[in-house]
Amino acid sequence: MISIQCPMLTSTNYTVWAMRMKVFLRIHKVWETIEPGTVESDKKDIAIALLFQSIPEALILQVGDLDSPKEIWESIKTRHLGADRVKEARLQTLMSEFERVKMKDSDTIDTFAGRLSELATKAASLGQTIEEPKLVKKFLNSLPRSKYIHIIASLEQVLDLKTTGFEDIIGRLKAYEERILDEENHGETQGNLLFVNSDQQSFACLRGRGHGRGDRGQGKGRFNSQE
Repeated sequence: MISIQCPMLTSTNYTVWAMRMKVFLRIHKVWETIEPGTVESDKKDIAIALLFQSIPEALILQVGDLDSPKEIWESIKTRHLGADRVKEARLQTLMSEFERVKMKDSDTIDTFAGRLSELATKAASLGQTIEEPKLVKKFLNSLPRSKYIHIIASLEQVLDLKTTGFEDIIGRLKAYEERILDEENHGETQGNLLFVNSDQQSFACLRGRGHGRGDRGQGKGRFNSQE
């Protein structure tokens, strides 16, 4: 059997810790002691032991007197997410950030998509699910129009954005982004070639003119000598 180490809770990683710990408890067949909250003694003891392995000693001292894994889990959650009012305030701040965020010129599709996914994950941990159609719409509306207007218009025409997955949209935009970069690089190469050719032609022209003046000068000299 593969050995899996418990994730350790810190002051800043609660959201990721809770996601990992939920999977960890499911692997050990004891998640039901927390959700919905069964009271089988053997499973309860295993769940508590796993939770204690994944939290700092100072926190163990604070929750150690609680009787069930569900109570311990909820206590940890409350300490890190705050009471209901604090939780609601955090959610409002998070959703405001979600509405305001725009893709920067320096961002890649992957970078910006990751930022939106992170905000959606944090919102889910606070009890607010951002539905995939809303995520897709936000993603497309936040792209720089000057750079992506053509692909956005095409996607809106050929796809039903209400049923198209977020990852599907990301994949299509990444392919378009790579094409743009290829064309920009190709255009830069062509521009450099044209510049070099232009310089060569100018240099050849100047050489030709100089050479012609020299010939005329030499001819005049010969004529004078004949006189």
